[in-house]
Amino acid sequence: MNPKISIMQVERLDHDTELGLVELLIRTVEDGASIGFLPPLDKDEAAAYWKEVPGPGGKLYIALEGKEVVGTVQLQLAAKANARHRAEIAKLMVHPDHRRKGIAGLLMDRAEQDAEADGRLLVVLDTRAGDPSNSLYLSRGFIEAGRIPHYARSADGSLDATVFYYKELPL
Repeated sequence: MNPKISIMQVERLDHDTELGLVELLIRTVEDGASIGFLPPLDKDEAAAYWKEVPGPGGKLYIALEGKEVVGTVQLQLAAKANARHRAEIAKLMVHPDHRRKGIAGLLMDRAEQDAEADGRLLVVLDTRAGDPSNSLYLSRGFIEAGRIPHYARSADGSLDATVFYYKELPL
């Protein structure tokens, strides 16, 4: 574990955390991440997104280096009666200036541990085909379930495939 990085769950956004998340989202989108937004992403749109997170059925985690928000991930807990055994990992982001420090792994560790503690037996996620995140998920034991072509638009206007993954957690 990187001793400079701390992972914490955020249940309510304070001003500084919100500003850090807005900056993180903008920089991550500018860097080409496929996380539901296209560049240029302005601060108002980014701030509006974070005002809805965290919410019912979801957990928000942030990675801090000192007081700087350098990463985030969400754990979305399925609430329907036939789905309460699963959760979805969403919006894993690491600030471009802080990559290759193990931050994504620390965020995933926390999300997976909390999913397991909540009695979730299955974790799912999706990511753009060809992104470096595919290697991360495979290295963590996620299994490719399938691909959908032309799933998400990129900044250059092209349509990219997405890859769906799953991981079964211990019973």
